[in-house]
Amino acid sequence: MHQSSGYRGEIRDFLAGRRARITPAQAGLPTSTRRRVPGLRREEVAVLAGVSTEWYTRLEKGHIGGVSEDVLAAVARALRLDDDERSYLFDLARSSRHESRTPSRRRDVEVPPRVQWLLDSMTTSSAFVRNGRTDVVAGNALARALLAPMFDSATTDERGRPNLARYIFLDPGAQDFFVDWDAAGGATAALLRAEVGREPRDRALRELVGELSTLSPEFRSRWAAHDVLMRHDGVKRLQHPDVGHLELTFQSLDLPLPDRAVHDLIIYTAEPGTASEDRLQLLAIWSTTQSRPPQPTRLCPQPGPL
Repeated sequence: MHQSSGYRGEIRDFLAGRRARITPAQAGLPTSTRRRVPGLRREEVAVLAGVSTEWYTRLEKGHIGGVSEDVLAAVARALRLDDDERSYLFDLARSSRHESRTPSRRRDVEVPPRVQWLLDSMTTSSAFVRNGRTDVVAGNALARALLAPMFDSATTDERGRPNLARYIFLDPGAQDFFVDWDAAGGATAALLRAEVGREPRDRALRELVGELSTLSPEFRSRWAAHDVLMRHDGVKRLQHPDVGHLELTFQSLDLPLPDRAVHDLIIYTAEPGTASEDRLQLLAIWSTTQSRPPQPTRLCPQPGPL
């Protein structure tokens, strides 16, 4: 498919989906007339955004390259986009102006030693670095112990490097490990959707989405929703095979790296005084003693079968 056709399809599906979820009552419009489609009509969005129906129809068909930021902002307000969705729309517009016919394989950025030192210094928290494709590219010993089911999964790559999206959607055990698997799956698909907006010419990212779409009906349904998430913070409940139930808070922080790359630093912690803190501390002890097979400080587990 021509690259611009892909852009137009993503823009069309995203805008149409956002339009369909807004009721006339929410937009302050009359609700007495019968409607053949859910949500708002195109002409109603055009009125709310202060543009012509013809112009908005063209925009929703994916012709976004020459649209000014002011007009995009007006459309975002009319569709009641949240901050992440607004950023995604602007990313799509920017990418369409600088599109290339051929996606390229983005070079992976090495994590500097200073970042690994930072990770290793966090002895009571699980900390790892995740790129936009949800590859886990570095981490500390406790992250390896906490996320052992993912590191031991057959979904790791040839270097033994886990990918969160592959594990969640392609390993049946993920539904036992993630207590709130449905929420984890939705968030992961939305993170990948946002990354496609930022890095549309990343061939490896496109290949990952294609693999997941082919192999996982659950991913396909979430991908079709066009939900967008730039950062994922909150509470994670895990059923760990060694220590049992864990309820942890997790925080995502931007981590600028060389070559203008930005990855996420993800930190899992437990509330002080809880059973989850005791269990996380037990994992921390195991990760640094001979109670479990010794692991290097970098996240380099033995490759699993593909």
